[in-house]
Amino acid sequence: MSTCEWNNNFTNARFATISRGKRLKFGTSVFSKGSATGPVDLTSNLSNILKEGKRNTIMGYAQLVIGPAGSGKSTYCSGLYQHCETLCRTIHIVNLDPAAENFDYPVAMDIRELISLDDVMEELGLGPNGGLIYCMEHLEENLDDWLTEELDNYLDDDYIVFDCPGQIELFSHVPVLKNFVEHLKRKNFNVCVVYLLDSQFMTDVTKFISGCMASLSAMFQLELPHVNILSKMDLVTNRRDVEKYLNPEPQTLLAELNQHMAPQFEKLNKSLIELVDQFSMVSFLPLDLRKNSSIQYILSQIDNCIQYGEDADIKVKDFDPEDD
Repeated sequence: MSTCEWNNNFTNARFATISRGKRLKFGTSVFSKGSATGPVDLTSNLSNILKEGKRNTIMGYAQLVIGPAGSGKSTYCSGLYQHCETLCRTIHIVNLDPAAENFDYPVAMDIRELISLDDVMEELGLGPNGGLIYCMEHLEENLDDWLTEELDNYLDDDYIVFDCPGQIELFSHVPVLKNFVEHLKRKNFNVCVVYLLDSQFMTDVTKFISGCMASLSAMFQLELPHVNILSKMDLVTNRRDVEKYLNPEPQTLLAELNQHMAPQFEKLNKSLIELVDQFSMVSFLPLDLRKNSSIQYILSQIDNCIQYGEDADIKVKDFDPEDD
């Protein structure tokens, strides 16, 4: 830590202490707590002051990457990691899928060190879906132990991306991820949900509305800033079929929806379209991992949601003398 950084941190900590009513006597050293007798442990007192000053500051920034199975969450995390490497920007990717096996990115934290799906299925005789829910509930029970201990290994202002499993119930009605998010908030993390939906899913209006409702359900459940992404745009053969759903015309959507469904659903269709259009609660950003500009645009949108960069320290990649 440089002298300037040390001075800034110490000053912020001192003012944070004073602002909570613990005023220091004029002329009294902050190291001695006002005591003029006995030896003083300078290191211990300074550490306590800095910790106290950090309680109300941002500890870190996080993306919670969710979406249906096969929507490209891990591929997104890998592409994001590679893109940030080219920018000399440090991010840490965390695997929260107890069934995951292969990774295209360095795993900073891994839920399988706590519990794995294979072990649960073998010992408890549960199926894949029930076993995964059991694993995530076990994670929830260990938030104050395992997760807190792992997070303590990271510095202030670190940027962490959580790669989540794809079971839709985890972000629709099962409270595991909601409690996970609340734990991160208590640790002073600014968190944004990144919801991925396969662009090849957007072949007609009924699937588009279904995807919007799933995203909206996650938005209500998690109560966080939300960025919706249409993934796998590089695999789309006819981009026009997908792009018309990026900025859809409500009347066109309603007409298409009524054509696909029976007349008794017309009022419901109108209400759904109004929900999507009038409140502007659901919109999607296209992601093409072949284009750095596409990744950077999405990253900038997420950074804006979590206010990354306003107070964050610059993270420089480790210097390797051989590269000089």
